[in-house]
Amino acid sequence: MPTLPQLIEEDVKSLDETLRELLSRTEATTALVIDKGGFLICSQGDAQKFDLTTIAALASGAFMANQTIATMVHETNFNSVYQQGEKFSMFVICVDDYCMLVVIFEAGVSVGLVKYFANPAVARVAAQLQVARDRDPSAGLDLSVLNMADTSEFFKRKS
Repeated sequence: MPTLPQLIEEDVKSLDETLRELLSRTEATTALVIDKGGFLICSQGDAQKFDLTTIAALASGAFMANQTIATMVHETNFNSVYQQGEKFSMFVICVDDYCMLVVIFEAGVSVGLVKYFANPAVARVAAQLQVARDRDPSAGLDLSVLNMADTSEFFKRKS
């Protein structure tokens, strides 16, 4: 089963708007929607300051490691991960079975503020991804099987 629904322009615009709104409400630096396999789906904010592709992969790995820890302490899951730094911090929260929201913010920004506004953003992202899934339930991508050397199967020009 595909993990990521086929996204069209209206889906990406909706996701981008949700991320922009989250950034403006929290004064965060960057927000990403990523696949649980670590692939970057979309981002808003300061893309020049960070290597977003690598951050997406590592944030996914950190989140999944914490899921394993949750199991070991008899929890069904940990819904989010918070990494606190001296200059920047990062908050990762589960959107659905396949995606996560990552918010990078300066250390002076309150994590409580980020968490507070991340929850409605997560709901909006999940709703838009569900719209995309409902549009064509059999279409979609499993990015984990993508052959980076030959992406022609996935990316084609419109006719």
